Amino acid sequence: MGRRPADRKVYAHAKLRRLRREHGMNQVEMARALAISTSYANQIEQSLRPLTAPVLLRIAEVFGVDPEFFSEADEDRLAADLRTALADEACGVPLPAAEDITEAARDHPEVARALVALHHRYRDTAERAAALAPRGDTSALPPSEPHDEVRDFFYAHHNHIAPLDEAAERTAAELATGTAAGGTAAALTRRLADDHRVRVVDAAREHVVDARRFDPDTGLLFLSPWLSEGQRAFQLATQLALLEQGALLDLLVAGAGLSSPEAAGLARIGLATYFAGALLMPYGAFHATAEELRYDIELLAVRFGVGFETVCHRLSTLQRTGRRGIPFSFLRADRAGNISKRQSATDFHFSRLGGTCPLWTVYEAFSAPDRILTQVAEMPDGKRYFWVARTVTRGGFGHHAARAEFAVALGCELRHAHRLVYAEGIALDDPRAATPIGLGCRICERRDCAQRARPPAGGRLAVDPDRRTLVPYPVVDGGRAAR
Repeated sequence: MGRRPADRKVYAHAKLRRLRREHGMNQVEMARALAISTSYANQIEQSLRPLTAPVLLRIAEVFGVDPEFFSEADEDRLAADLRTALADEACGVPLPAAEDITEAARDHPEVARALVALHHRYRDTAERAAALAPRGDTSALPPSEPHDEVRDFFYAHHNHIAPLDEAAERTAAELATGTAAGGTAAALTRRLADDHRVRVVDAAREHVVDARRFDPDTGLLFLSPWLSEGQRAFQLATQLALLEQGALLDLLVAGAGLSSPEAAGLARIGLATYFAGALLMPYGAFHATAEELRYDIELLAVRFGVGFETVCHRLSTLQRTGRRGIPFSFLRADRAGNISKRQSATDFHFSRLGGTCPLWTVYEAFSAPDRILTQVAEMPDGKRYFWVARTVTRGGFGHHAARAEFAVALGCELRHAHRLVYAEGIALDDPRAATPIGLGCRICERRDCAQRARPPAGGRLAVDPDRRTLVPYPVVDGGRAAR
């Protein structure tokens, strides 16, 4: 079991060395600037001594960085990415110990990033090989998709895009006067008409395919007639972002370093919808209300006139410097385990390979539709998270209409859970209240899990003749399997 987060010391020698070199200093000059001895500075850079709180504050002052620059979140995420890359069965290499992977990400982050990048290129090459392979050839890896790049872009920004958030807040303030006369959707409709000569019309009920479709030649914006008032406002705000914030969207996409036009297009849509959420739930007002209501998702949905999923998504973006909310991870999954949305302001890592853990409460939500479920989940490294999950349904107007059901989940580190209304009455400090989960069977090292679908990392499965199931062999004596 890994060390608890509260017991961890901050060894940030690689980051400190990079800061020193970026500022053109040697160790003697840095020690003088930080008012510490040269030997202490050398020991920090050699990872022999941790950073103390006074030194962290002094570094932040001297080098002009936020103290959270030395957070372990980036290192943990990089370690998880590196573990995922090394766990790829197609690589054909034994999986190193978790401690070795963590140390590699911490001590040599540039090397770790290079290995992760090489793995991504390998997957891209495999995609091309699969496209050229004869029909029925399954030797190549499944193709990677552009949305992975877009997700990583949002991860790199901790799911908070400050320029877009601030622009949305300004627009919300400008719309405030018109909002009183007919609501947010009406105010947005007037703005589109007055400033952009866009006329909003309802699409024909029998031909509805998209929630929103804009025809730039005629200036007509077609909206599905089945949208709720909140959904209608969200689509209008998304279109407003594309019309008014085009230059900012282009600048953000250009700086994202995406590798394909498809990824760039997805990123632009993602940023436009980010703006829409930030407009309907302006940062200052939403953050204050969330704190006041102790992050009650349903009350926030009523207060701001949006849906449960939209509130969850917005709560995962509250990372403005000086006014941060709880750092949440957010995801949406279907019954088959396909994760269609995953964004995080925390170091919680969603596996890129092999699915997720069936013991996660997000999947239990399907057995209790429309009920909010909670879970204290413990990862293999000992970190604990508090999760809230509930199902949501889309579409389904009319007896024969198709319906889509998803589970949405919102999670935070356990140390923040006391701020949530959902944690009332839960023994957060009791280890017995935690459910052991993992990143997915492909890379999970737990050996005592009854739900395992694959051998544990570094292990293999045996047949249980009584239960007629597969169970993991324990690994003993340096890796030899014992029955």
